[in-house]
Amino acid sequence: MNCVSLKEQKGEIKMKRGFTLIELLIVIAVIAILLGITLPRFRGMQEEGLISQAKSELKTLQTALESYYIHNDNEYPATGDLDDLEGAEPLIVPELPTDPFNPGEDYGYYVGGTNDQYYVIYSVGPEGDGEAEIDDDNEVDETENGDSCIYVSNAGQDTTP
Repeated sequence: MNCVSLKEQKGEIKMKRGFTLIELLIVIAVIAILLGITLPRFRGMQEEGLISQAKSELKTLQTALESYYIHNDNEYPATGDLDDLEGAEPLIVPELPTDPFNPGEDYGYYVGGTNDQYYVIYSVGPEGDGEAEIDDDNEVDETENGDSCIYVSNAGQDTTP
């Protein structure tokens, strides 16, 4: 005689339940759609953070440069030579920050205009092609400014947000 449980006699056979292939595919599709929506927004937030970082560091470098000017016979360091700020008295910048859009590279620095009394410190910006100079009219040269350049200057103000 075979042993049969009481549930099997009543027709209640317990089946193992799991996810079907279609259910799994639907869940994967929903996750992919959500990732597709959120990743571009996250990338934009990263870029905004780097822009804010660059603007903040440029303002600090501008303050250090103005202090250098006051304490060094009203002269700015030569073009491309922001390293002088690291040993300046009073010490404002113990170590030069690097451009967040050009890792490992310093911010650009250019002195020019009448009697070399104007300067511009710039980041290459999100597109990596920004560059700035002082033109003969003592203004920041917009032709060199690129679409993504972020800068501070005593010759004009950066109007990008």
